[in-house]
Amino acid sequence: MEKKNSVGIIETKYFTFAQAPNQLVLESGEKLGPITLAYETYGALNTERSNAVLLLHALSGDAHVAGIHKGEQGSGWWDSMVGPGKAFDTEKYFVICSNILGGCQGSTGPSSTNPKTSKPYALDFPLVSIGDMVECQRHLIDYLGIKKLLAVVGGSMGGMQALAWLVRYPARIKSAIPIATAVRHSPQQIAFDEVGRQAIMADPAWHEGNYYTGPGPAKGLAVARMIGHITYMSDTSMAEKFGRQKRNKVRPFKFTADFEVEGYLQYRGDNFVKRFDANSYLYITKAMDNFDASDGKPLHEVLKGTEAKVLVVAFKSDWLYPAYQSKEIAKACKLAGLQATYCEINSTYGHDAFLLEAKGETHLIKHFLKKVFYEYEVTGTYEI
Repeated sequence: MEKKNSVGIIETKYFTFAQAPNQLVLESGEKLGPITLAYETYGALNTERSNAVLLLHALSGDAHVAGIHKGEQGSGWWDSMVGPGKAFDTEKYFVICSNILGGCQGSTGPSSTNPKTSKPYALDFPLVSIGDMVECQRHLIDYLGIKKLLAVVGGSMGGMQALAWLVRYPARIKSAIPIATAVRHSPQQIAFDEVGRQAIMADPAWHEGNYYTGPGPAKGLAVARMIGHITYMSDTSMAEKFGRQKRNKVRPFKFTADFEVEGYLQYRGDNFVKRFDANSYLYITKAMDNFDASDGKPLHEVLKGTEAKVLVVAFKSDWLYPAYQSKEIAKACKLAGLQATYCEINSTYGHDAFLLEAKGETHLIKHFLKKVFYEYEVTGTYEI
């Protein structure tokens, strides 16, 4: 059953480029091709092609941001934000979302077939960067015939991509909305990612990445997800959701999941294994750790001359991407002379707030996009 203001049934599309001999040259210097991106679109592109918004997903996300797939249960990962009358109003904007390079939800990644061997790439897949992901998105935007995006928007790793767009292609965007993200990872953020990677690689079923004919490192990937999920929540949200409540049905074993929070983490880990590739987890987290929006330089110096408007959003209880990192982004934008706004939402959900605080985000984003789009709405003209 479709929800109120839903975009309805959505079909995933595929775009393939970088065919030999024109493979994509990655930041590492290696070449990769052909490359396929899975993507979805919502709403309609206007005559001037001026109303396109690119949504950028986080680590475990995909192209399916809103609506439902035929014959499947559950809506897209940001369904509360995309649709008629919502933050990204599909009666006004043309919304695009693609699965990243290195992913496992339809886009080329480690689990894809290597044309040279006719087997999955596994660890023969080259290391990719956030910049490489954005470069692939730029090819998709060109394919769709869009010269300038109204906005690039994303939370967490999606926010990193938004910053990469702002730095790499400032002339191709009117605005950017980085949410709950950072210019670069802190040592603590890198440490959490490394523990997750080690959990996967310590699983005997990982087989140095060559597990595609077998069961795969399910235990290791589940543990990695459990670690990650702890960082997505806050102490307050865990206390409110679980407290120290014991489970009703406990298996007769000394170290079973006695507490509700233990059972919940195991459930999240086991479900994640069903839809995500372990090697993709390794590659994507490494790309996040290596990301530096300003390449070691002061961000405000890199952004000088940029005309895009920026809305930076953070959440008070987010300890994975604490608010000070978002404040650094906003400060750099203002020092560079950009029109930048910083907003901190008082939420108890932790890092997950960027997916859950739809009401607060909708209020901010609706007004911001209306302001950015004001020239076109009032005059009917748009500079590209």
